[in-house]
Amino acid sequence: MTRPSDPIDRIRAFDRAHAHRLRLLDRSCLGSRLGPGEARLLREVVHAPAPPTARALARGLGLDEGQASRTLTRLERRGLIERRPDPDDRRRASVRPTEEGRAFLDDLEARSREAVASALSHLAPARLERLAETMEAVTRLAEATGPEVELRHLGPGDAGWIVMRHGALYARDEGFDATFEALVAEILAAFLRDHDPARERGWIAWSEDRREGSIFVVDGGGGAAKLRLFLLEPEARGLGLGRRMLREAMGWARARGYDRMALWTHESHRAACALYAAEGFALTASRPTCSFGRAVVEQEWVRPL
Repeated sequence: MTRPSDPIDRIRAFDRAHAHRLRLLDRSCLGSRLGPGEARLLREVVHAPAPPTARALARGLGLDEGQASRTLTRLERRGLIERRPDPDDRRRASVRPTEEGRAFLDDLEARSREAVASALSHLAPARLERLAETMEAVTRLAEATGPEVELRHLGPGDAGWIVMRHGALYARDEGFDATFEALVAEILAAFLRDHDPARERGWIAWSEDRREGSIFVVDGGGGAAKLRLFLLEPEARGLGLGRRMLREAMGWARARGYDRMALWTHESHRAACALYAAEGFALTASRPTCSFGRAVVEQEWVRPL
C-alpha cells in the first residue's frame, strides 16, 4: 500500500491505526458500558484540581454545552458523579465524583493499562521505551505553540549538560562505563581551553527552556573538519532535528574552507549511521575493539564538502 504524501492524510492514518491497536475505539470502553466520551468526562471530573462546573468542563474538552450536560446526566444517573448547586448562585453547580465514581475510574484505568500492555506485549523493553518517547514527542509537536527549536552557540552550563547526558544515555542505551563520560569531559575541556572560534564551534539545540541536543565541529587537520559530540535527547529523535543539526555543521565547516568532514562512531548507532549515509558520508574504516567496557565496532565516516 502506497503511503499518502499529504501530512494530514498520514496523521489521520496514524490515528486510525493506533486507536484501533490500543482499543481506544471500543464503544463499551473495556466492558464498562461507558462510551469513550463518558469515560473522558468522568476522568476530567475525577482529576480536576477543584470541582468544575459543567460549562468549564465543556470548554476545557471542546464540547457543546448541551452535549456535556447530557453526558453528565447519564453519569449522574449511574451514581458516578453528583452536582452540587452553588449556594450563592443556584444557576451554577459544581460537578464532583462520588466514591463509586472514583472506584469505577480506578478500575477502568487499571483495565485500560492492562489492555495497552497486552496490545504491545510483542515489543522488547527497549522498543517499548522508544515507542513511549516517540509518542511523547508527537504530543509535544502537536501541542507546540512556542518557538521552533533554536541552534545556539555553546554557552554557560552547556558543557556540564553535555557530559551528563552523554554519560547517562550511553550507559543506558549502550552499557558504556564511566570511561566514556571521562572521554567526553576531556574533549570538552580541551575545546573550552584551546579552540579557535574562527575554525571550531559547538551548538546546542534548544526548545524553549530545554536542551535537546549538541553538535561540534573541530579542526581535524589537513583540511578536514571533524564532527564531534553529536547527541540528541531520545524524545527529539526521528523528527528531523538531527538532519538539521548535521547540515548546519556541514554548512558552517564548508564556509570556513574545510574540504571534507570526518566522524567517528559505533556500528550499533544504526539510526545515526543511516543519517550519515543519507547525507553523503561514506564508511571508510570499521574495526572491532573493546572500548568503555564493551565489545564494539568502531567506524570512521568521511564526506567531501
